[in-house]
Amino acid sequence: MSTKAKGLLGWIDARFPLMKTWNEHIAQYYAPKNFNFWYFFGSLALVVLVLQIITGIWLTMNYVPTDERAFASIEYIMRDVDMGWIIRYAHTTGASAFFLVVYLHMFRGLIYGSYRKPRELVWIIGVMIFLVLMAEAFFGYLLPWGQMSFWGAQVITSLFGAIPFVGESLATFIRGDFTVSEVTLNRFFAFHVILMPLILVGLVFLHIVALHKVGSNNPDGIEIKEHKDEHGHPRDGIPFHPYYTVKDLWGVGVFLFIFCLIMFFFPEGGGYFIEKPNFEPADPLKTPDHIAPLWYLTPFYSILRAIPDKLLGVMAMAASIAVFFVLPWLDRGRVKSIRYRGVLYKSILALFVISFFGLGYLGTLEPTPVRTLFAQLFSVIYFAFFLLMPWYTKWDKTKPVPERVS
Repeated sequence: MSTKAKGLLGWIDARFPLMKTWNEHIAQYYAPKNFNFWYFFGSLALVVLVLQIITGIWLTMNYVPTDERAFASIEYIMRDVDMGWIIRYAHTTGASAFFLVVYLHMFRGLIYGSYRKPRELVWIIGVMIFLVLMAEAFFGYLLPWGQMSFWGAQVITSLFGAIPFVGESLATFIRGDFTVSEVTLNRFFAFHVILMPLILVGLVFLHIVALHKVGSNNPDGIEIKEHKDEHGHPRDGIPFHPYYTVKDLWGVGVFLFIFCLIMFFFPEGGGYFIEKPNFEPADPLKTPDHIAPLWYLTPFYSILRAIPDKLLGVMAMAASIAVFFVLPWLDRGRVKSIRYRGVLYKSILALFVISFFGLGYLGTLEPTPVRTLFAQLFSVIYFAFFLLMPWYTKWDKTKPVPERVS
């Protein structure tokens, strides 16, 4: 059996770089030996992506993207399809889990400077993944054809109408109709099931290849490739397999335990994962009392609502995401990791985190004058973190960075 296996692998390897790929990206890929808790979330994002694709395929087997049967097909999946409720709840819980691990993954990049040279392209591709993920979530949000899905899509697509000259035409093109209708549902279904996953998988592949080209960052922000042994291996690195594959498997086990706990006992997440209005079929003649996206998009929605002018609000919301693309060139600090940054950077980063949570919370509530005032304050702090970065990172008093990882 061993000879046959080697013969089969040899036959495949002569025609496809199987072992070369395995060695370069897993077995002989040297990663820093000081990875900590924050480095679980990259692999967890990959796990959730696979989970979403698998559960999505199963859901499409019974889902009918028509205005008459879309909501009923969801009910059919939940009530009559064998294990259908588990698949549906795994998909809805997975959507929130996906954004949670991606947000934590991005935050790790902020605290350890993973966007700095030579990983600018890795960061940019990662932000593109985040952008596509937002589009994927938005397109999928309409598919249950519930009250919040319908009116949420109506509100978001109408925002494109604020763009001068081409806005109304662009909004009509996105919807495929003058208002959200069955045409929109079919179009969003195609985007959610085919287009966005293809783009997402392609970007994830490019993200991993770009990362392995320049090497992984670490909590010390030290380039381990600068110190190699006589064999050409980084002295402060260890092979990704088996050390980090085992470590990641432990993280996946803990994650799946928490994931299943939520999926089985709190699948609606108190209305944050599945809103109560979405248990009612879409009614174009009845507007919900309060329209808001799911929690993972509310920080940006809150920035939109904080500005009274519709066009300026749309521009601010777009800028709040676009600013991540230029982050590698805004940071002028002398060190990468927060371990060696001064009080100034840590304080401003803490204010940014508070503003992000504040915007997210306010986005779930109905707007009032006081809440709008707080949203405007948090929006100023949010943008100040990025726009003032060239100055406060330069003024920040830093600690000396060791030559080798700690």
